[in-house]
Amino acid sequence: MLQDSTIRKSLDEYIKRRIKEIPTEIEQTFPNIRKIWKCNNELDFLYGYYVGKIEEGALHYLLKATRASAGGYVDTFEIRGIIEENKIQLQETIKNVLN
Repeated sequence: MLQDSTIRKSLDEYIKRRIKEIPTEIEQTFPNIRKIWKCNNELDFLYGYYVGKIEEGALHYLLKATRASAGGYVDTFEIRGIIEENKIQLQETIKNVLN
């Protein structure tokens, strides 16, 4: 499905938009991450959390954008690959909010 360049570009734009929304989400939702989640490394915790959230949102976005049925095949590894292409931007965004 992601071989179509239009769909791929649209998904990449969606991921970039989601990354831009993260600072506001962290400030509103996770003011005391270590107290709530008992994690040792806030950056790693939030990175994993947001990779999962973006992957879930991207899957929903693709199904809606392509009007595919829920039974249609979407390779989540392809979605994860696109998210990983934005890894540095995602990590820097989270790191800037935590500092």
